[in-house]
Amino acid sequence: MSADVKAPSASRRGHLDQLTRGMRNVAIFLFGISGLINVLALTGAFYMLQVYDRALTSGSVPTLAALSVLAIGLYLFQGGFDTIRSQVLVRVGARLDRKIGPIAHQVAVDMPRFGFSTAEALERGRDVDTVRGFLGSQGPNAIFDLPWMPLFVVFVYLLHPLLGALTLGGAVVLALLTVVTELLTRRTASKTQQAIIARNAIADSNARNADVLKAMGFTQRAVSRFARANEDHLTLQTRNSDISGTLGSLARVLRMVLQSAILGLGAFLTIGGELTAGAIIAASVAGGRALAPVDLAIANWKHVVAARNAWSRLKDTVVALESAREQIPLPPPAGSLKVEKVTVAAPGSGRVLLSDVSFQLTAGEALGVIGPSGGGKTTLVRAVTGVWPVLRGSVRLDDAELAQWPEEALGRYVGYLPQEVSLMDGTIEENISRFEEEPNPEDVIAAAKAAGVYELIVRLPEGFKTAIGPQGTSLSAGQRQRIGLARALYGNPFLVVMDEPNSNLDSEGEDALSKAIKGISARGGIAIVVAHRPSALAAVGTVAIIQNGKITSFGPKSEVLRMATVSSNASKVAAVSGSAPAAEEESEDVSESEGGNASGEAEAHWPPDGNGESQPVPLTAAKRRTTA
Repeated sequence: MSADVKAPSASRRGHLDQLTRGMRNVAIFLFGISGLINVLALTGAFYMLQVYDRALTSGSVPTLAALSVLAIGLYLFQGGFDTIRSQVLVRVGARLDRKIGPIAHQVAVDMPRFGFSTAEALERGRDVDTVRGFLGSQGPNAIFDLPWMPLFVVFVYLLHPLLGALTLGGAVVLALLTVVTELLTRRTASKTQQAIIARNAIADSNARNADVLKAMGFTQRAVSRFARANEDHLTLQTRNSDISGTLGSLARVLRMVLQSAILGLGAFLTIGGELTAGAIIAASVAGGRALAPVDLAIANWKHVVAARNAWSRLKDTVVALESAREQIPLPPPAGSLKVEKVTVAAPGSGRVLLSDVSFQLTAGEALGVIGPSGGGKTTLVRAVTGVWPVLRGSVRLDDAELAQWPEEALGRYVGYLPQEVSLMDGTIEENISRFEEEPNPEDVIAAAKAAGVYELIVRLPEGFKTAIGPQGTSLSAGQRQRIGLARALYGNPFLVVMDEPNSNLDSEGEDALSKAIKGISARGGIAIVVAHRPSALAAVGTVAIIQNGKITSFGPKSEVLRMATVSSNASKVAAVSGSAPAAEEESEDVSESEGGNASGEAEAHWPPDGNGESQPVPLTAAKRRTTA
């Protein structure tokens, strides 16, 4: 067991090493070129020293001209190397973005499945932008210049030991300021990031529920909720900026004081005959250059911390990503779907929603799943399609667990119509074909016809090339649901799972849905239909009732519905006989435990017995289909 746990971790770290391969060589190159830049930065100090001590004392114009030409040439070299360093850093950021950006987005797509908010998921993409933006700023320049600070201290020390000691003392003080800045801003920066995520989550929620806010008149309350979250973010950000700004200003003041102190001490030493006039200016220039990286680092410390935290999260993102294991290509499933003692917990909360569920379907069968709201129907279809991870048990296609199929390969054999149909920004053709780069027009048309939406599409001005906008907002709910059904049927997948597929359909749409289910069975596929309305079960032959996260009945449709009716009548008789309070109490328990209304529409259609559960169907067929 331990070997199984450690192996993926090692492979994921190897994946991270592969993504950052070559970065060490780039860092060594940047360190070397930073050394050249800092050596050339001594040009100003040497120029001042030679001008004051040679050109002025000798009165030689040719000497002054030669020194000036040499200084200009060295400055040009320094500027060239500085440009190269900046361009390399920008390209390193772009390279990281190309490598890590898609991985971060892939993880962001998966994060909501595990209980994270949309804002938290989108933050991974912003982390990539943060790192790339930092590499193109002045922050990395300061970091690469810091190791060369002793070069300037040594130069000043060679001019005079006292001046060197003064410069070293100033550098130590500024370094301590950097440490203080880090200690004071670390916790605040983390809280600020959390506040940004919370604020963005509220903004995203408000945008997605704009119709509800407007219709029921609580837009201002939603805006006030956002304003409070934004105020928390602004308070933390202001505090963080105040700390960085105050310490940055203090660092600049200390730098100016130090340069003035170097000039004053140099003048004192010159009066005593221990230093030349040129050395005073050279020491001041070199001392200021020695402290410049520290000053720049403190000024950009907020961005340094943000980039460091973003990079840390990105490393965790890459390590957390499931490495694609090499699998032997499996033949397309064509025989059965087996759900074996599956237990599923809600991502994030860990609350068990589905417990020890088992059943089996063979090719050509269609299963209808019914039961009260909150009973676990949607959880079941999410587990069967692999959307939610299984806590215990397994889901198998032709005896192979879903994990044995690569995600893209499995997607060709599974069609899924979720309860809330959300189409992607693109054309109808792109949505039906699941954004294949070169979709087969015949397959697209076949899926549209199977879903009964072909006539609707061709009546649109641009037909299958019609752009539907973000979330498919240009279409009605019923149109979105039927196009979503066509997407689920695209490519004739073996398993088609539909969660309340007729919730927004009219009679024409329901007829098309029934034909689609019959078509799946006729071609040897398996259909699973979650339903609240009986019309959705017209084309299924098998029915399962799910209550309290368990399958309470499973078998032929007529027998299961008959037993449900008998149980309903028994409940009414028990209520008339004086056991109504107990039944009512049980109903309340079901409602509380399931987080839904146990006496809603679903329960009216598929009522439980007096004990809150339908009796299992005592049929050989049911026992044969349901695994122990």
